[in-house]
Amino acid sequence: MNRDIFSLSTPLRGLLSTHTSRQRFREIDFLRGVAIIMMLVYHLLFDLAFFGVAAIDVLGGFWRLFALATATLFIALAGLSLPISYARRKDRETGLSLWLDYGWRGGKIFAFGLLATIATWLFIGDGFIVFGILHLIGTAIILAPIFLRFGRWNLLLGAGIALAALPLDRVTGPYWLVPLGIHPAVFYSVDYVPLAPWLGVALIGMGAGFLLYPGGKRRFFLPAFNLAGSEIVCIMGRNSLLIYLVHQPAIVALLLAWLALIT
Repeated sequence: MNRDIFSLSTPLRGLLSTHTSRQRFREIDFLRGVAIIMMLVYHLLFDLAFFGVAAIDVLGGFWRLFALATATLFIALAGLSLPISYARRKDRETGLSLWLDYGWRGGKIFAFGLLATIATWLFIGDGFIVFGILHLIGTAIILAPIFLRFGRWNLLLGAGIALAALPLDRVTGPYWLVPLGIHPAVFYSVDYVPLAPWLGVALIGMGAGFLLYPGGKRRFFLPAFNLAGSEIVCIMGRNSLLIYLVHQPAIVALLLAWLALIT
């Protein structure tokens, strides 16, 4: 059994960033850019191992932890951004309109996840993405109106979900339970990010968002930082979904071209 996790102004701009663009917080864009860089590093190594170019154990040891840290950062930041967008919407959107707004945003990300499912099914067959990080983030955004009412309590709720999911690693079940974290005894996916425990990570991020950005405003002092290359990292963070969608085809194309040249 292998449950690999994250072995992975345009319309796409900032779609993984769930707060509106009226006031972007540089630190969030920067951290999301760091997550993008971590993802690029891991997926490059994964592809090198997949094509037999390098003998790298990307499914265990340090690189396994690196992949988990990358997914955690992505998902927590998605949750962190939800209270910010909510604070900027709640005065003009309530009830059904709020559900429709989050449903539309989350549905678009989930749809891109379905495209990833189809693409990996066609390209690699066994191990294709069933419920990956885009499916998870899309679902979390769709469900956001349920949890936003709990404010900071989402820290405890999310931690409870994450802890309650720990025994599921030893539980098997039918294929239709895969999104919940329960799967057949023989199961493998190159990008598996089920609701348990990862919805809990998103909720922890949501609770942190209420704590750190009450009313959609930063409550802590952050000195200006202009490190070399930081603006590039922020730009990557603001375009995270676009980079996510194009990076794997680009890496694979370059690797195949390089392999063709050397052979």
